[in-house]
Amino acid sequence: MVGTKDSNAFKRIALITNSEARKVAETLNRLIAYLQSCKIDFILDECSSALIEQLGADKAGLPGMKDDNFDAGCDLAIAIGGDGTMLKAAHLACLHDIPLLGINRGRLGFLADIPADALEEYLKPIFAGTFVEEERFLLHVEVLRDGQSIFKSSALNDVILHKWNIAKLVEFETYVDNNFVHRQRSDGLIISTPTGSTAYALSGGGPILHPSLDALVLVPICPHTLTNRPIVIDGNSLVEIVVGTREIDQARLTCDGDIETELAPGDRIRVQKKDKKVRLIHPKDHDHFSTLRAKLQWGTEVC
Repeated sequence: MVGTKDSNAFKRIALITNSEARKVAETLNRLIAYLQSCKIDFILDECSSALIEQLGADKAGLPGMKDDNFDAGCDLAIAIGGDGTMLKAAHLACLHDIPLLGINRGRLGFLADIPADALEEYLKPIFAGTFVEEERFLLHVEVLRDGQSIFKSSALNDVILHKWNIAKLVEFETYVDNNFVHRQRSDGLIISTPTGSTAYALSGGGPILHPSLDALVLVPICPHTLTNRPIVIDGNSLVEIVVGTREIDQARLTCDGDIETELAPGDRIRVQKKDKKVRLIHPKDHDHFSTLRAKLQWGTEVC
């Protein structure tokens, strides 16, 4: 759901980073100075506290937090970095039902849409309550082995079954709502949300899904049978994958490119929509197609 919400200025903001890059540290320092000038309370995650030290800045009196105390009375989270940082922050923000805003210091930055060189200009109206809030759904994933749950996680972008040995394929069967879809030998399978459709799924030949769509896309990774193509399914579907690869530790499962587990023959992977959603904050004039044009260079003139 997309909507505009007017409110008073945010009272306390959690600042999140996920990189030791100097440009991230400099943007963090600039943001802290702006928040102090606006008299807005804030708190630093562990990585942000370390970055302040890296700059040689005095962090005396700057409050810090650990991930297990993420909310700490905050009503907004700001992530500084690229989409990887936004994914990390999204899981924390979703857990505590806190809206999330991104300042881009990465490469493409589909999720972080505030430019670092003009953060004050963009943040001023947002802090005054003029912004667009958008909800994105996540995926819940569980791995069953001999009927017992051995792994649970969640993903905003994608859940990926992939091979571990570069010279071998993985084998698996796919079911959607208990209906058999296909048996496949490939490098793996991407189960992507609309949010993740501009990430790994896109490079695998999958379609770009508008973030408002209630849909998932299944994208084979280098399938041995070329007729296996990406499939768009209902967002409320239950996707089940049964690992058929014979060797132990031949296949692995990765959530949002970070959380990973080893798979064994016969393991059953269950993926479905998560109950909670992540709330993203955008500037009032945010437009998804403008983002696509800018990030994918669709506006470049054809000679």
